[in-house]
Amino acid sequence: MANGDERLPKDATDHTRRANEAVLGSLPFGDRADFERAQRGRIAPPASPQIMGRLGFPVWDLDAFAFLDGDAPATVNPSLWRQAQLNTTAGLFEIADGFYQVRGLDLSNVTFIESASGWIVIDPLTSSETARAAYDLVSEHLDERPVHTVIYTHSHVDHFAGVRGIVDDADVRAGRVRIIAPDGFLTEAISENVIAGTAMTRRAAYMYGALLPKGPRGHVDAGLGKGVPLMGAQGLIAPTELITESGTELDIDGVRIVFQLTPGTEAPAEMNFHFPDRRILCMAENCTANLHNLYTLRGAQIRDALAWSRYIHESIELFESRTDILFASHHWPRWGRDDIVDFLTKQRDLYRFIHDQTMRLANHGQTMVEIAEEIALPPALGDEFFNRDYYGTLNHNAKAVYQRYLGWFDANPAHLHPHPPAEAATRYVEYMGGADAVLERARVSYADGDYRWVVEVVNHVIFADPANDVARLLQADALEQLGYQAESGPWRGFYLTGAQELRNGSPAGLPAPPLASADILDAMTVEMLLELMGVRLRGLEASAHSLRFTVAVPERGETWLLGLEHGALHHVPTVPDRDADVDATITATHAALAAVARGTAGVLDEHIADGSVTIDGDAAAVATFLALLDTFAFWFPIIEP
Repeated sequence: MANGDERLPKDATDHTRRANEAVLGSLPFGDRADFERAQRGRIAPPASPQIMGRLGFPVWDLDAFAFLDGDAPATVNPSLWRQAQLNTTAGLFEIADGFYQVRGLDLSNVTFIESASGWIVIDPLTSSETARAAYDLVSEHLDERPVHTVIYTHSHVDHFAGVRGIVDDADVRAGRVRIIAPDGFLTEAISENVIAGTAMTRRAAYMYGALLPKGPRGHVDAGLGKGVPLMGAQGLIAPTELITESGTELDIDGVRIVFQLTPGTEAPAEMNFHFPDRRILCMAENCTANLHNLYTLRGAQIRDALAWSRYIHESIELFESRTDILFASHHWPRWGRDDIVDFLTKQRDLYRFIHDQTMRLANHGQTMVEIAEEIALPPALGDEFFNRDYYGTLNHNAKAVYQRYLGWFDANPAHLHPHPPAEAATRYVEYMGGADAVLERARVSYADGDYRWVVEVVNHVIFADPANDVARLLQADALEQLGYQAESGPWRGFYLTGAQELRNGSPAGLPAPPLASADILDAMTVEMLLELMGVRLRGLEASAHSLRFTVAVPERGETWLLGLEHGALHHVPTVPDRDADVDATITATHAALAAVARGTAGVLDEHIADGSVTIDGDAAAVATFLALLDTFAFWFPIIEP
């Protein structure tokens, strides 16, 4: 068994030092314009570097990043270190007269716009705690004005889930607060993480380095921002009005806004908007100071690079000649038409270049892996810091474009039906002469600095024998060096989290984070809850049963016929005369049905006892059905079988 020192993070090897030193000579680090942009208009720092959460510990801690000073250490890619320093510039900033942002208190920015009778707020962050801290900072240094309008730019959680930190449900219901969002917002906001919620959230812990210590050998930045609030309170208040058409113009308490819908870009439901009287443009998350994700490593549907580029071009056509200031939902603003046009055109061409060149090479017969190795940006695009791989990367975005058009299969029949990882690993290790022989050769590759090859080869040893501690530690060392070299915050997070779990085991003893807030569950339709049950069904076991139920949710005015046949669920809206041959009728409150659909242990009996669920008919059939629903362990293994 290895001693404790072997389980601690290591220093950078000479190969990693040289790789990171080479980065210093490849990019214009002498250009300090972004540091000036990030500091411009700063009114005040955060009231406190820590924001405390309801559980008694900080959900946000800027003090943890105090190490980000001076030059990059050898354990961090200098380009990522630069981005990390920029993202640590936190506080209240003036963009223009009456336009303010709070940055550095969350992964995203929140923007406050002064109007005749209060504040218009754009994107109220990820948690109630961080949003409240931002609002308090604004109130302390500017004015204690009420929030009368909230605008969600898009359907990702870091742009709406802190809303309860700045407005109250009662004010929304009473019409005192408007909440404006793009068409399709509510469906997309609650659906993306439901069907694959457990897997996405577990993978997100890798992507954001949530379990890594903060420091030069751990988490330094997420690229898009510092990271995500830790166990903060998340909520959702549904929009009161939707923008359904580009060109829609609203006068909100004396502030004119013209909206541009951009569906299928960075989010399925997203919009940019322009303030014509102030010559100010908000680009939401469609243009930020990094190459964004066409495929996000936590898992999501592939984004459309071509549409993304087209919508940026549309923004240029619509607003460029009438814009002097540009801000977004992440990073820092830009001032002056020349700077704005340069930024927009190069981001437009970035996504178009990746799309077109990936498909050009695909039409030459290259596979996604081959394309990702060959594709390179021209210097006019690639040398711009705002196009660098801090969040998405050229490598995995090219693979995403290929996957969107051609899928996972590269047409090589040898790859059509491979063995699953553990079975293949056993065969690989046997073919290579056993684990000891593989590790002996892998140590040579490690000494040569060929870390990518080490992690590919040693992965077979671990999947053949997860208890092989020598292999685990060598794999961890190689992953760690790749993490130290990564320019992408998410790549670093994946590499270093994998190394940490190989050395110390998975964090199975930790409590699982909540996969959906009460607001998200409340916003789910009855049909979504039934679909979630279908994902949980153990199909082969269920194929022995044929069951039919009526599911009634009176408070929503909905009744569904739910059927189980051939190991699959189907459901349709129903009317009473179709209920004659059901096994039982289940009548439930929406909250009770949501709890059952999520799989909370023992919850059905509790809801029957308190009257929120009633069963008329064969209760045993209902029990049989529920027993066929699977439960998901959150801390499932990733770096081992």
